[in-house]
Amino acid sequence: MFSKKLHGVHVPHRKNTAGLKPERLPVTPFVTIPMAMHIGAPAKPVVSVGDEVKVGQLIAEAGGFVSSPIYSGVSGKVKKIDNLLMSSGQFVPAVTIETDGLQAVLEGIVPPKAETLQEFGDAVRRSGVVGLGGAGFPTAVKLTVKELSAIEAVIINGAECEPYITSDTRTMIDDAELIWDGIALLQKYLQVKRIIIGIENNKPECLNIHRKKCVPGGGVEVKALPAMYPQGAEKVLIYNTIGRVVPEGKLPLDVGAVVLNCTTLAALARYMKTGMPLVEKCVTVDGSAVQTPKNVIAPIGTPVKALFDFCGGFKSEPQKVLYGGPMMGLALPDLDAPVLKNTNAVLAFNEKDAGLPKETNCIRCGRCVGACPFSLAPVDIETAFRQAKPEELEILKVNLCMECGCCAYVCPANRPLVQVNKLAKVMLRDYQAAQKAAAEMLKARDAKKEEKK
Repeated sequence: MFSKKLHGVHVPHRKNTAGLKPERLPVTPFVTIPMAMHIGAPAKPVVSVGDEVKVGQLIAEAGGFVSSPIYSGVSGKVKKIDNLLMSSGQFVPAVTIETDGLQAVLEGIVPPKAETLQEFGDAVRRSGVVGLGGAGFPTAVKLTVKELSAIEAVIINGAECEPYITSDTRTMIDDAELIWDGIALLQKYLQVKRIIIGIENNKPECLNIHRKKCVPGGGVEVKALPAMYPQGAEKVLIYNTIGRVVPEGKLPLDVGAVVLNCTTLAALARYMKTGMPLVEKCVTVDGSAVQTPKNVIAPIGTPVKALFDFCGGFKSEPQKVLYGGPMMGLALPDLDAPVLKNTNAVLAFNEKDAGLPKETNCIRCGRCVGACPFSLAPVDIETAFRQAKPEELEILKVNLCMECGCCAYVCPANRPLVQVNKLAKVMLRDYQAAQKAAAEMLKARDAKKEEKK
């Protein structure tokens, strides 16, 4: 899957807000908090219309093991519980709260007591913390490890390789102590012997801060990584820090690794220190249509329009607005879309930057193959998809594609390779489901024949 050559692409960094400390946004009149802000089952509301809520109050319990509870970041009254259109195109339940501007904190919030690994795991689950670098995977699930000896290294992801986004950079600078508090928690409860903080080499201030905190024999090291996209992708980061390849269908733990985003770790440490669950996010607000780019702290559920207004509004009419970066970000349906747990940036682009280039015929140059971090063949995947050959998609390992966009970025013909790969995965999934159903049908038929004998 990987070769010794470092695959990926050199994207323009455009870290315009890296030197800007986050500013706190005034509370908006309403917040709308979706129940699906994480991978896994949606959370289940535990409040009703008309209920009064406070900052830090539980408003939705986890909907299963792979899920996460949700808390209010504002005080006020629940006005409605209704379906909300998300950027994924799905409608999910959401709780809308009319704020009272008081930001009254729920009584009784205290740091959780955790003497054992089980108690620590329970606390992580109650914290509401998920992967805050964009993935949204529940942190409690990631840290549920049956055999602690299986963890050879914990990798702290400080790569932040997407253009524009600097919210993780600010965490590494402004909340460095929290990151190291989190490291101490991992060493105490998970008995981790080796922790690697991976930071791209275009962030010298972050590298210097955390290298100074390392002590000989302390089990923590800082690794400077080449500033090449998608350096922060989990499997890429594992390979470039400990040299392990995560096989298809396997998890990082299968190769002895656990990967945590630096802001995720800081949020977890803050909860263990204060008892305040995850209720707000630092969000980078930038893009060619934004008047004054900033890093902004806002309660989860705040409409992104308020963030743009806080940054002086738009200097030109935005033609596209994204959650996340320009390589893997998702387009927003409208400016009322809320800040989510895993929102690390909202970007707005003008007509020039948002326009799609003209698609032309593939010239078989192979640049997509050379750029793919997993050495896949996007050109062949596209051919197999358009010829409706799912068995070839299986051979071509399309499910390994993480949709990073490197292939489309380097394509001189502007082929929509990422979109094709997404559709190809659906085609393969349907094919494999049909194959499985057919096999089960044959098995049942053979079993009936044996019964008749």
